[in-house]
Amino acid sequence: MRPLILFYILVLYVLIQFSWWSYLLVDLNIEIYQQKIDVLKSLSPQTELYLQQEALLENEMHKRWMMVVGEGFVFLLLLIAGLVFIRQSFTKELQLSRQQKNFMMSITHEFKSPLAAIKLSLQTLHRRKVDEQTQQQIIKRAVFETDRINALVENILMAARIESINLEFNMSEFNLSDALNSLTQSGEFSLANGKKLETHIEDNIYLTGDALAISSLFMNLLENADKYSPENSMITVRLSQTEKEIFLAVEDQGIGIPLNERRKIFEKFYRIGAEETRKTKGTGLGLYIARFIALKHKAILSVTDNQPKGSIFKVAFPRTA
Repeated sequence: MRPLILFYILVLYVLIQFSWWSYLLVDLNIEIYQQKIDVLKSLSPQTELYLQQEALLENEMHKRWMMVVGEGFVFLLLLIAGLVFIRQSFTKELQLSRQQKNFMMSITHEFKSPLAAIKLSLQTLHRRKVDEQTQQQIIKRAVFETDRINALVENILMAARIESINLEFNMSEFNLSDALNSLTQSGEFSLANGKKLETHIEDNIYLTGDALAISSLFMNLLENADKYSPENSMITVRLSQTEKEIFLAVEDQGIGIPLNERRKIFEKFYRIGAEETRKTKGTGLGLYIARFIALKHKAILSVTDNQPKGSIFKVAFPRTA
């Protein structure tokens, strides 16, 4: 905030100096005008020539007043415009700095937790003799945590490629219904804390797009619903189509999203609340990536309220002929 305070002090100084010099300029013009009137009176007092010269002087004085007021008004407009622009730029930079700080804190936590779990699993296998069933459970847990790290790295790399405009999509027609059924039934994604997944997926819905990218979009939406949903709640996936559009929706019964946050949640690194007080995991990249993938497929990603509580993330894909 210190640079902004210094900037405001400078602006205040400029305004004071501008007011002072305007006063001096006006006072000087009045003084010159009065001197010219005095000279005119001494040369030809109360004659026709005097009246004509006095009118000319008054007209000239009026023009100078208009010039001072006009230039002062333009100066103030430019100063206000500059102030607003610098303020917005500073606020944006400050917000980005905070988001990057939050990202570094969250990414550290996101890496630390699965790495600690993997280390504990390996230490258990190394130091203790466990039965085969327990051993398989430990190995499964380690693989799950490794997949978490891999998914996190993939999201970071994709976000970097988005920023560098180095992300290409391989567009082709594929069966979106089969792809979503495979993702929800393969067991690669497991909901935490007793949450259940309900699917309403119409058969044989085909979409022209990048199958891997669409899978990433869907998994990011599903993971987001999992993070912000309470224990033992229901998450619902819907896939349907009309003559013109294909609709993919992920519904949760979570905390919901305030109206003033709904545009911000799709920004890079943005997460609701402060990182120090936030309990849910995440890096603020999932919805950013999902929105980018949707835009590249000429789709619209939106969020609305679920009833009685929670959120609905819906993607509307245009159907190709």
